[in-house]
Amino acid sequence: MENRTFSRMSRTVGVVGLGAWQLGADWGDVSEADAHATLQAAVDAGVTFIDTADVYGDGRSEQIIGSFIKDKPQLTVATKMGRRMDQLVENYSLDNFRAWTDRSRANLGVETLDLVQLHCPPTPVFSSGEVYDALDTLVEEKRIRAYGVSVEKVDEALAAIERPGTASVQIILNAFRLKPLERVLPAAAAAGVGIIARVPLASGLLSGRYDEHTTFAADDHRNYNRQGAAFDVGETFSGVDFATGLEAVRRLRPLIPAGATMAQFALRWILDQPGVTVVIPGARNPEQARGNAAAAALAPLPAETLQAVTDVYDELIRPAVHSKW
Repeated sequence: MENRTFSRMSRTVGVVGLGAWQLGADWGDVSEADAHATLQAAVDAGVTFIDTADVYGDGRSEQIIGSFIKDKPQLTVATKMGRRMDQLVENYSLDNFRAWTDRSRANLGVETLDLVQLHCPPTPVFSSGEVYDALDTLVEEKRIRAYGVSVEKVDEALAAIERPGTASVQIILNAFRLKPLERVLPAAAAAGVGIIARVPLASGLLSGRYDEHTTFAADDHRNYNRQGAAFDVGETFSGVDFATGLEAVRRLRPLIPAGATMAQFALRWILDQPGVTVVIPGARNPEQARGNAAAAALAPLPAETLQAVTDVYDELIRPAVHSKW
């Protein structure tokens, strides 16, 4: 697998990582045995970057990963913090950061966390000098090696990129979310900040496996969060109306390279965007993990294919999505 480097943390990772939200909660039930099998399949396929959060299953995802990584020092594990408390600016304090990272260190079974990201906090947090000072203190105390942010909006990403200690920005980027290409990716590349592309398959829409008859379990966010009832609606199907997303997938399908799946095509499109460090598709089973990792082996998409993706976005997606995030 191709490797790319997080310049500000001197870490090189495989370009396709693994997002571990599915291993915690909110995507239907995944047993611990299935979670371990999925992690092993991903690593066997060349994955070296795993992304989780303290809120995924209230620590379950971190704990499963912690039991898996004990003898695997080659892996980089990124976690996120901040969503287990009320979303108030004053809660993003050094004392809370210490408590949150101590809990994640215990869950993951490590002395020092590789990368900790603020987990889509309130917008004012991104411009708070006190917050970045506190994060710098965590690095000095060796609780964490580096820090980054996970964002909803491009302006939040740009504010974080301006801070010299920010190692990474995690942002929704996929064929249904092109706005980060305009300013965020160029700014990050210029500053040496890594880009972690999240929600790369638009909550599975870009896997090509869904149709008008697809249903989701009651505990699956693709059921209960379609209108943003639990958290930002942009996290579910990238904020795209389900029927519109299905139509967009139908139009994209003829662009898929021979021998590739729709999901692999969607991941390859992300890898072809200048400035992307790693993409983190989720997986609920070993087959999905292996299939996702195989996207790294696809040849770069031709220019006319990239333009065709933009054309579908401009016609179907842009009017409803582009101005929101």
